[in-house]
Amino acid sequence: MPANDLPATLNSDTHTKELPVLGGQLDNSFAEIDWQAPWLSHIVQLNYLSNSIVHLSRPSQQNSLSESDSLDEQYVNASDISTPDTVANILKTAMQQQANHLVQPLPQTKPIHNQAPQTLQFVSQNALPEGEAYEHFIGTTGNIPTRDNLHDLFNGSIWLTFPKTKAVLNYYHMLEIAKQGISERRGRVRDTITVFDENGAVLVTSDASIGEALIDFDWQASLVTPRAKWDNPTQPDNSAQAAVYIFGHALLEQLLQPRKPLCAHSIVIYVTQSFFTLPLAERMSYLDDKVAEYMDTLLSKDDVTPRQLAPLPILGVPYFWAENTDTDFYEDSYVFRSGRRQKNKK
Repeated sequence: MPANDLPATLNSDTHTKELPVLGGQLDNSFAEIDWQAPWLSHIVQLNYLSNSIVHLSRPSQQNSLSESDSLDEQYVNASDISTPDTVANILKTAMQQQANHLVQPLPQTKPIHNQAPQTLQFVSQNALPEGEAYEHFIGTTGNIPTRDNLHDLFNGSIWLTFPKTKAVLNYYHMLEIAKQGISERRGRVRDTITVFDENGAVLVTSDASIGEALIDFDWQASLVTPRAKWDNPTQPDNSAQAAVYIFGHALLEQLLQPRKPLCAHSIVIYVTQSFFTLPLAERMSYLDDKVAEYMDTLLSKDDVTPRQLAPLPILGVPYFWAENTDTDFYEDSYVFRSGRRQKNKK
């Protein structure tokens, strides 16, 4: 979509029941994932997820692996999964591995009112009772219903990477459901959650001018002129001052077929330059805390609206797309529009 257009409607309640695939295998759509794409580099347990998905979506290739490949790379083998809930099992294992690696408990929900926090885990879509809201079920049980499809794989990968932030978003869904019930009109709070949850991105920068320029639709000052300050996901730079990390799982799914008009809806997190000297895992843990705080503040405001999220043509992010090395890439006024805020300044 163009850079200053917000979607009029978003179908966020996409967690409808589907017939599961056969146990231990995934359909060919999963083989389309380019696990080396720069916008996936921040995903927690990326190696585990990629190895598992590759082996389960391309079973004919398993026999061609060398013995060293089999020993060096950890993945879920088709014979290890006896249920059709392949993606849920992979994500559940990845979350447990991450907790074990950090020597800490599994992440939990952020409960409303007098409810107790629930330990998060991935479960079959069939665990979701008929008629119960997806977000309510997560909030009261900690169980994340998961289908064997790309959308839910990417959703799960964001739960792994930003568990505190996802829990905060679910918390505000729960508050709104408690106030208003379930209806076709979700309201400004839930609409804002939905846009960010499905299509969000986080600009992290130690240079305030880059963040301010992005918010003001000044693409030259945010993406072009300071290009040397941007972090390259494939070659991290300790002297970098800006990076973008995708939060929206629907956006990750859309990026399976990258198109120039694809636009994220972003927030800006300001950090000190030392953030970029941290190992990636520490960056993401720190960032999860900061984004959770940011969204907690934003969603608690009476005037919250999706328009408070800054549009960002995602393939314009330096190092995300080879074509953006040419400054003419940014001259496309259909994608890189002047925007409502610039117009309001005139």
